[in-house]
Amino acid sequence: MSYSATVAHESEPASTNTSEVNRVVFASSIGTIIEWYDFLIYGTAAALVFNKLFFPADDPFLGTLAALGSAAVGFFARPFGGAFFGFLGDRLGRKSMLLVTLVIMGLGTFAIGLLPTYHQIGIWAPILLVTLRIIQGIGLGGEWGGAALMVLEHAPKHRRGFCGSLVQVGFPIGLILSAAVFAAVSQLPEEDFLSWGWRIPFLSSIVLVALGTFIRFKVSESPVFLEMKAKKEIARNPFVDAVFKHPKNFLIAVGLKICEVSWVYMLTVFMVVYATKNLGLAKGLMLNAIMIAAAVEIVTIPLFGYLSDRVGRRPFYFAGTIFTVLFAFPLFWLMDTRDPYIVIVAIAVALSFGHGLMFGPQATYFPELFGARVRYTGASFGFQVSAAIGGGLTPILATVLVNKFGGSEGVSILLISLAFITFIAACFARETRDSSVRDL
Repeated sequence: MSYSATVAHESEPASTNTSEVNRVVFASSIGTIIEWYDFLIYGTAAALVFNKLFFPADDPFLGTLAALGSAAVGFFARPFGGAFFGFLGDRLGRKSMLLVTLVIMGLGTFAIGLLPTYHQIGIWAPILLVTLRIIQGIGLGGEWGGAALMVLEHAPKHRRGFCGSLVQVGFPIGLILSAAVFAAVSQLPEEDFLSWGWRIPFLSSIVLVALGTFIRFKVSESPVFLEMKAKKEIARNPFVDAVFKHPKNFLIAVGLKICEVSWVYMLTVFMVVYATKNLGLAKGLMLNAIMIAAAVEIVTIPLFGYLSDRVGRRPFYFAGTIFTVLFAFPLFWLMDTRDPYIVIVAIAVALSFGHGLMFGPQATYFPELFGARVRYTGASFGFQVSAAIGGGLTPILATVLVNKFGGSEGVSILLISLAFITFIAACFARETRDSSVRDL
């Protein structure tokens, strides 16, 4: 079969090749699970152990702040990964970037598990830790956009929202795996946990990376990219085109993301610190609450993605921001009860409706905002810039606010303010449910 015939065959609507769609969705989802597991175990470790092993300080608050700051560095690296691999993905293809980013992320995570601590090599320990966290961030920054695009550009039009949401399920599954592994090793005696137990979640990731690489290697390149390549429509500089020639869509993507990403990392990183340090709750309870909440999201995220194919993408951002505004104060009131059952239900409700409502349609909505020639760059960079602002800074700002004012009211006001930003972005965003995947 000639190259042109191959391109024509691969450019047929995805609905004519259900098995290939399923294979791409599975490969993208598996890889995303691994990527999120790798990225999230760092956040858990920063909240529980890194302040003692890599950032020891006379003041526990300063140690915690330094550990969270090292976690934030990974968020700040994500836009660079999104821009760099997005550029290459729009120029060279989606599939190759998926493989490269997965390997980068996995090797960085594995190396963290081998690091000596501050007491062994002094200042070099936190320096090396932060360096590897940057590598993690760069890998994840390029991975998400590629996984989302591969699914979007293979999926049939009437199922794009649902298929894209299956990529998003990688987050709660990765969250469950990271929390479960840390919950298991935290049962070790404190001395063993601090000596070698914390390393297990990082070292075990190498097995998952090998599995994910094998699975992703077998999927085909995006038919949309192959068509553009055959017609010589590849963008010369997709970064300039996406950010400077389409600034409205880029800024909308940043605004749409900032509420849910701040909300989810407040729940999964800051809340662990707040509940254990300020409320005296057991870290095991918080890890279990996060796992249960993530398990609920495994159901709710695909549900919201499925519904976005029926009612559109924008309504979920309006609904999610309204929930955030209404629940920002009650969330902490419920946490302050210290009742384990109330804490678990509060975290589960907050995660699904403050995060899942907007996160579910996101893997479809963000790429749909950009044309096919610049889609990898635009969606990835917009997503990751907002993640750096919201996910990187929110846990730190929340910790500072609680330390300064002695209560959670400042954190609630912060979350409400970010929700208004997303609400405004949704007002300016266009609905994309009925658009063609090749629209510019």
